Amino acid sequence: MAAAALTGVLGSGAAAGAVSTVQVGTAAVRAIPAVGNPTGNVAVPAAGRAVNTKHPTRVIGHGTPASCTSAAVVKAVAAGGIITFNCGPKPVTITMTATAKVVNTSHQVVLDGGGKVTLNGAGKTRILYMNTCDPKQKYTTNDCWEQQWPLLVVQNLTFKNAYSATKQTATSNYGGGAIFDEGGQLKVVNSVFTGDRCYASGPDLGGGAIRAVGMYMGAVVYITHDTFSGNSCSNGAALSGLYARFGVFNSLFTKNKAIGWGANPASAGTPGGGSGGAIYTDGNHYSLIIAGTAMSGNTAREGGGAIFFVVNAGGGQLKIKYSKLTKNPSGQFQNAPGIFDSVDGADVQPVVVHSTIS
Repeated sequence: MAAAALTGVLGSGAAAGAVSTVQVGTAAVRAIPAVGNPTGNVAVPAAGRAVNTKHPTRVIGHGTPASCTSAAVVKAVAAGGIITFNCGPKPVTITMTATAKVVNTSHQVVLDGGGKVTLNGAGKTRILYMNTCDPKQKYTTNDCWEQQWPLLVVQNLTFKNAYSATKQTATSNYGGGAIFDEGGQLKVVNSVFTGDRCYASGPDLGGGAIRAVGMYMGAVVYITHDTFSGNSCSNGAALSGLYARFGVFNSLFTKNKAIGWGANPASAGTPGGGSGGAIYTDGNHYSLIIAGTAMSGNTAREGGGAIFFVVNAGGGQLKIKYSKLTKNPSGQFQNAPGIFDSVDGADVQPVVVHSTIS
């Protein structure tokens, strides 16, 4: 069965596995071919593809690396719109000394690094934050949970050594070492996450790279042609979702580690956590799609060395298509190799189409 035959299920669109040309400012720049799964070629729905940034709202930098600063990134993200970088002709690393925060009155925020920009958290800073339930970022609806806007799009960027030290409490915005997103919509395309971390324990704390919680359930959280390597957190070392519909296309997950222990709810005498070496998701009535994606060498101290997928009520499916998941050990429990899959209180098997799981 050809990948094109998936379009009825996954949506139409050009294959995302090949090297593509994206627009940054007024010049065309080729995306880095090493990003994402090099053999992933599943068609990506139009909504999951990169945004055209040929005509940016604002540009960070004035043509030199020195002009591209943490403060400039923070200011641009707060202002919103389509944001690109002009840091000179060579790759540049920007050390973030503060978290860039989306203001919820923005309808759309697009941050495009053109394949040449690394945002480095230096082991102590979360890089991006959007929260429709944070009054400091302005309420825009009476019910902030699962509201539709803003839309945050991150593309052609590298996120390195980000860290969220926030512990899990009833009121804290925990998890999401590189990106924390509560509410609205999120899309991440052609990007790399490496060495990103969040707090090491907590039963539901997760997302060394990305945490998406209380998202607009009418849209998919697209992870398209991205690489996640060497990230860690209590759960979901790469991705953590609570009431979020992830669609993961043509991406690569290697050597990510869920390092908590005690699972969820936490066993007596433990801090909890340790599930979903690459991906940890929880919630009601949702599905998770993994397509054209490779996962290897991810680990979990508790369940799901690759994927922890739990639907508490309302039904849903874990669907794995044209993907390869190998050598993702689970420390304590799984019901498929590297996977824990539970729907409505029953252990079930994922839907697997033309994929290798071992």
